[in-house]
Amino acid sequence: MELIFIAALCSVVVSILLKVARNKGLSPIHMISWNYASASLLCFVWFKPDIQHISMTQTPWLLILALGILLPSVFLFLAQALQTAGILKTEIAQRLSVVLSLAAAYFIFQEQFNQLKILGIALGISAVLCILLSHRQSSGQGSQGMLYLGLVWMGYALIDVLLKYTTSLGLQFAVALNLMFVCAMILSMLYLLLKYHHLGSGKDIGLGLLLGVLNFANIAFYVKAHMLLKDTPAIVFAGMNILVVIFGVIAGLLIFKERLKPASTIGLILGVISVICLAYAMSV
Repeated sequence: MELIFIAALCSVVVSILLKVARNKGLSPIHMISWNYASASLLCFVWFKPDIQHISMTQTPWLLILALGILLPSVFLFLAQALQTAGILKTEIAQRLSVVLSLAAAYFIFQEQFNQLKILGIALGISAVLCILLSHRQSSGQGSQGMLYLGLVWMGYALIDVLLKYTTSLGLQFAVALNLMFVCAMILSMLYLLLKYHHLGSGKDIGLGLLLGVLNFANIAFYVKAHMLLKDTPAIVFAGMNILVVIFGVIAGLLIFKERLKPASTIGLILGVISVICLAYAMSV
């Protein structure tokens, strides 16, 4: 359980760091780009991918490229959502992207669903709608918040679906993950050079590398928890998602003084119940 706790904490600290850095005038896109440099290196050291399995014909390069574009793009949407909608709603939207992933599993991968899983998906979608509606304001900031929350929700679900499809092709997880990080780093750096003509300030680079350490730690400890608790994946799934939501709420209320509107509170409760239903559905 300690591994799940650390993974969830790292996930929320990433969001806190992005939001604080933005408030301090630092550049999220530069930090996100450099994040993939340290994440790529740590992935190679930690998972020791078998690079001999990389092939020009067998490796799904189009999927790797698509994820190399999606990963930094959705990360940037996350940074914008944190700024316009707050950490509390953003973390809930990010975690509830799982309901779209599961819906895709039903329609695309022909996965069999029981009634409890269908209920969990319905509750999760209702939770996201409550959160989006709670942020519906007449101001441009409110409209932007809704837009970026929606993009975070759909973006993380799309990444999850593509990752699942990639692993179904037989490509090893470590190799795929490393290639995606490297691709995201290269494309992000090229974008920075073309748009800004520089790779960022010393603070941008330093915080970006730290962001990559936290981002990778989140993945590494989550995967390790799944390996150690391979007979009870539902515990890992539920524990991770619920802890991230709880930590996000605490950070939003205590650190950033965000307020829970009635619709947000309903969305939060529905979200937690949704995760519990989905976790229990996985265990039966």
